[in-house]
Amino acid sequence: MKNSTITKAIIIGLVTFAFCIVAAAQTPDVARKTTAITYPPDDTVNIEFRGTTRFPRMKGNATVVRKGRSGTEINLSVENMPRLFDLGPGYATYVLWAISPTGQTDNLGEIKRSGFGFVSSKIRVTTPLQTFSLIITAEPHFLVTRPSQMIMMENLYPTTTTGKRIPTSPAITYFGNSSDYFRDPRTPEIAEVDYRKTPPAILEAKQAVALAKFAGAERDAADELADAERLFQNAQNSWEAGRDSDTVDIAARNSIAAAFKAENLAIERKAAREKRNEKTRTDAEIRAAENKYANAQDQINDLKNELARETRNRELAERDAMNFSNQIKDLKTENGQLREDLGRTRADLEAANTKLANAETERKAMQDQNAKDLNAAKIRADEPALINSLRTFGTVAKTDRGITLTLPESWWGGPRSSALMPQAEGKLTSLAEILASNPGYRISVESHTDNSGVPDQIQGVTDKRSYMVADKFAAMGIDQGRIAYKGFGATLPVAPNTTAVNRAKNRRMQVILILNQP
Repeated sequence: MKNSTITKAIIIGLVTFAFCIVAAAQTPDVARKTTAITYPPDDTVNIEFRGTTRFPRMKGNATVVRKGRSGTEINLSVENMPRLFDLGPGYATYVLWAISPTGQTDNLGEIKRSGFGFVSSKIRVTTPLQTFSLIITAEPHFLVTRPSQMIMMENLYPTTTTGKRIPTSPAITYFGNSSDYFRDPRTPEIAEVDYRKTPPAILEAKQAVALAKFAGAERDAADELADAERLFQNAQNSWEAGRDSDTVDIAARNSIAAAFKAENLAIERKAAREKRNEKTRTDAEIRAAENKYANAQDQINDLKNELARETRNRELAERDAMNFSNQIKDLKTENGQLREDLGRTRADLEAANTKLANAETERKAMQDQNAKDLNAAKIRADEPALINSLRTFGTVAKTDRGITLTLPESWWGGPRSSALMPQAEGKLTSLAEILASNPGYRISVESHTDNSGVPDQIQGVTDKRSYMVADKFAAMGIDQGRIAYKGFGATLPVAPNTTAVNRAKNRRMQVILILNQP
């Protein structure tokens, strides 16, 4: 009996570990596309469900009947539902959702489960929607208004008992609830030491209280949060006192409802507070603008008073004022002429500076081009010597791509070996020194072979060979930015693979020197 219990625990642990790996592999921020189904009136439609990559072992099926104005009735059965503590912090129950093509999401109800292992469950619900897709998500509690990103199952294409064609919409895109609550490392774990005995409703109530606190209820809905915590403690006490499951479930659901209310009030009051703060800032800005306007008016009044005094003084000395006015007129004319001259001078200076800058740019461009041309001419002049030096390592040919050096097949341990012969190591070092001293070329290392053998193994040999040669070049100091490598397997033969001689020709390692364009 003891050995059986240990074996069962080990199996469950392995399943949990494998599930965690699969769940981590699914990226939550990637939009999902599910199939929306338009259900015909008064016809029974059978729907199969499949588990997502979060838990592919889950299965389900449903019968859906659209009953006119009374809505669409759904009878759903699911299998292999896991314990939610396997999903990580934040999740305590499953919820069935209907998603319309317009993006409307309806919480159709909680899928209850109990026990430690994988179990099955059923739910019967009704929705007013006619065209929708069905998904099942893991949630912190049953009253949530937006589905989380932990999508466990989704519907497949429909079938009918009468063979009638059912319209579908394959383009429903859904990202899910992206609240920081599901990403925050402070999100509480729901798994307790005694998780085998903890009722799911207790865990949901605990998460509902945590969500309310996360939304700021401790500040903005303290009384409602205290009420929710009191109700949660009552549910906890009922469970610990051994009350019947219905009593515990009702008490826990009362706590969930109170916590949900506290969460919504906290969100509303936070938004209202931020709105009040925004109004306070706006009022302060208005008052500052009014003060600035009043100061401007005072300055205008001071200027008007000063103008009046000057006018009176001018009236007392009209003749002097007239002469002064004429002098001012002459000075303004002269000042205007000077401004025009200054403007033309500045324009001439800017034009001269622009010409100078353009000339300097052209001079630098010509110098750069001359340097590139000289470098290209030097590379072309040195090309014959380079080709001669490369012939000591293999066959050299000049192609449209550049200088192609074909290395001997004898450098490798065998036709399907990716290990270099000892004498080839020194030759590759010498070849790398020559390539390093000719930086005007890019280097492409390309490996080919014949078609004898399994394609994946053939490809692997050419991949390893090209990588080893390129890595050797890089290790000898050649800039990695100059080096590219690729294994082509048997995809580019130079001769038909019908004879041993032709297959030997197809087994080739080529180092292609490609001239950098100026």
